[in-house]
Amino acid sequence: MADLKVNIANVEFANPLIGASGTVGFGHEYAEFYPLSTLGGISCKGITLKARPGNPPPRIAETPSGMLNAVGLQNPGVEHFVQEDLPWLKQQGTVVIANIAGSTPEDYCEMAERLSDTDVDMIELNISCPNVKQGGVQFGVTCEGVESITSQVRRHCRKPLMVKLSPNVADIAENAAAAEAAGADAVSLINTLTGMRINIQTHRPILHNNTGGLSGPAVFPVAVRMVWQTAQRVKIPVVGLGGITRWQDAVEMMLAGAAAFQVGTAFFTDPYAPVKILNGLKQYLDENKITSVTELTGKVEPW
Repeated sequence: MADLKVNIANVEFANPLIGASGTVGFGHEYAEFYPLSTLGGISCKGITLKARPGNPPPRIAETPSGMLNAVGLQNPGVEHFVQEDLPWLKQQGTVVIANIAGSTPEDYCEMAERLSDTDVDMIELNISCPNVKQGGVQFGVTCEGVESITSQVRRHCRKPLMVKLSPNVADIAENAAAAEAAGADAVSLINTLTGMRINIQTHRPILHNNTGGLSGPAVFPVAVRMVWQTAQRVKIPVVGLGGITRWQDAVEMMLAGAAAFQVGTAFFTDPYAPVKILNGLKQYLDENKITSVTELTGKVEPW
């Protein structure tokens, strides 16, 4: 049987499947379906320095082959996470990634400092959330912004640091290079694409926030392209995400250059999606006599 272990920034994952931030919460709900050790890791719901109620509803909208969300980083705050959620998560036998978001560089730095004193395995720097009025995405749209916020957080972060990048930019590979230059240990991409739906009866946007983040199968080809471009540009590991719903998608993402991958929206339509993806991935590796999943990374052969 093929070896599924991967290593990202000196953190060992039992397999390359990570639950994407914002879709698996803090893991409690999915632990009712299967042991969380089934997953290679969990990137927890994005946390902020203080608790946030999120955006007012409606904040979810269906769209062909995907969904729009404008939840707005609803979360209980970093101290609640450290005191209440993290101790339970650390007993689940999976890698725990703390996803952090903020309105100011000081917010990010304070959280990185606080979380560096805990048992989280890695910190994912969310500078790409399009669903809040301030913070997050404002740092992630230019190379200068990415490099500045990453370098500031790096000085306070004693855990492996992964920077989550926005696709709503001119050149995501250049932004990844900026994160690498500023000390990032890995990058994850893509976060959601900004989208909008309108109610044709009321003539109002369906989402109270007007716009939201598009995720699901609709974004998958964009994610594959951006991961491929980024993997050619940087030397640090690339974690690929965006629309992965089947094991075939996972293989494709790794061939494009991903060292590991995150599954998000698929959790909503099928809680067992990650189990099916991993089973399919194992079978594919065995049928093709591939001894380690790491052999897939970056093996695409362009024309």
